[in-house]
Amino acid sequence: MKPGTAREERALKRHTRAPLAIVILAATGLASGSAFAEPDPARGEALYRSCKACHQIGSGARNGVGPHLDKLFGRIAGSIDGFKYSSAMRERGEGGLVWDETALDTYLEKPQKMVPGTRMSFRGMADAGERADLIAYLKHASVQEPASDPTAAAAPRAEFGAAVLEIEGDPAYGEYLASECVTCHQPSGRADGIPSIIGWPKDAFVRALFEYKTNVRSHQVMRMVTQNLGNEELAALAAYFQQLSPQ
Repeated sequence: MKPGTAREERALKRHTRAPLAIVILAATGLASGSAFAEPDPARGEALYRSCKACHQIGSGARNGVGPHLDKLFGRIAGSIDGFKYSSAMRERGEGGLVWDETALDTYLEKPQKMVPGTRMSFRGMADAGERADLIAYLKHASVQEPASDPTAAAAPRAEFGAAVLEIEGDPAYGEYLASECVTCHQPSGRADGIPSIIGWPKDAFVRALFEYKTNVRSHQVMRMVTQNLGNEELAALAAYFQQLSPQ
């Protein structure tokens, strides 16, 4: 036997066994995590709970902090009339971006990478299986019709600032008060890790501040900012930020 032949034969056997192991792993679903699993809308619905604070979906959905998601698939990006998109999102729509499974998968993975300057503060969803589940749910849930006027505010919940919503806030006073807000929230509307509050509907803005003020939402800085704000101040801030448009 020539020197090295036995070693070469052992190496050859190891290489010929490898494909069989890969086939077994793939068949049992142990390879590549959830890559071989079918997307599950039920799991996607559970993941969507973190999206509900900004996006409504289903019959009668309205715009809120984010645009409603009814009839999402096939929609041109940045195209809902009356919603204050970032200029970056409007430009992507004008450039031909249409929401489909592929575009949504890329966007959900890292929104700021796909659309730099988007108002969406969500940092991204790294797990491809979770993105597939969420998209499967969105396909199922977005087929219904939105509200006849999605830009109209919904009736406020009494426990969250109904009295403030009845006040006609002074935007000029709100601009004066906003100096503390814009140290963190960019006045351009960008959302680099801190949520954009530019163009928020009044009811959503007031509700969020009340939730911080009453510790329904736990955030030390926001609790300190809101604890001394009265109804007039809250109404003024809401009026000021609502009138602004993202740059």
